[in-house]
Amino acid sequence: MLLLERLRAASEDRTVPGTVTDPLLAEITALYASNRAFFSLSGDFPDADDIRSEQVGAALAVELANPDVEVVLGRGRGDGRLVGVAITLARHPDPADPDPWIGLLVVAAGVQRRGHGRELVSRVEERFRQAGRTAVRLAVLDNNPSGLAFWTSLGYEVIARRPDRQLGRPCSVLRKTL
Repeated sequence: MLLLERLRAASEDRTVPGTVTDPLLAEITALYASNRAFFSLSGDFPDADDIRSEQVGAALAVELANPDVEVVLGRGRGDGRLVGVAITLARHPDPADPDPWIGLLVVAAGVQRRGHGRELVSRVEERFRQAGRTAVRLAVLDNNPSGLAFWTSLGYEVIARRPDRQLGRPCSVLRKTL
């Protein structure tokens, strides 16, 4: 079972759990860097073989500046090691879209295929249910068939195909009723 920790923007009081500190940023950067294959597909960083803390910090700062975004860290209950990150969006920018979104799910490469991703998704879904939400959406890059297989195995269904809003990459939009 994972322990969840909500990431918070850097503040004056760096003793607050979940505040972005240099050691925490190094942990998140290492997790991202372990997923070279995904970040090669996504193009989120200039060089997937050289993901740097400054780049991850800048990306997280953009996310954390949006009050509708939540960054959730998943840690192993026994050792407290960071095993996954989920970034969610409570409201999509398109007012016609009523559902919250999972914007990113990353599990440390060394612990993939052990149920951590499934558990993190389940816990995120439960948080949405408790908030009264009835469904959740996400987008999977068309060049990521293993990502599509993962999400459909969890009950997500493709409802549309379109470019993503950020970089115009071809994607499948998936939705799951909660």
